[in-house]
Amino acid sequence: MITAIVLIHAVADSIPETAHAIADIDGVTEVYSCAGEVDLIAIVRVHAHEELADLIPAKIGKVPGVIDTDTHIAFRSYSTADTESAFAIGVEDAD
Repeated sequence: MITAIVLIHAVADSIPETAHAIADIDGVTEVYSCAGEVDLIAIVRVHAHEELADLIPAKIGKVPGVIDTDTHIAFRSYSTADTESAFAIGVEDAD
């Protein structure tokens, strides 16, 4: 399985709608809104590199509200931690 991290610049007024549309695309496993230099981060998992060429520019890049994307392909994972826990760092439990 090939994992790609897609950094997405989006129109500020449409971030929630853009994120939901991206999350509905087959191959996109997670979408996060975030602070910093990008508006959204999408995690994409596919079986072949060719699928990235179809998925990112042809589908994610065409979602209304997407301005630009920057894709990073993961070579290997060094973490045994769950992805959700990694993104929850610094977030206090609501209990």
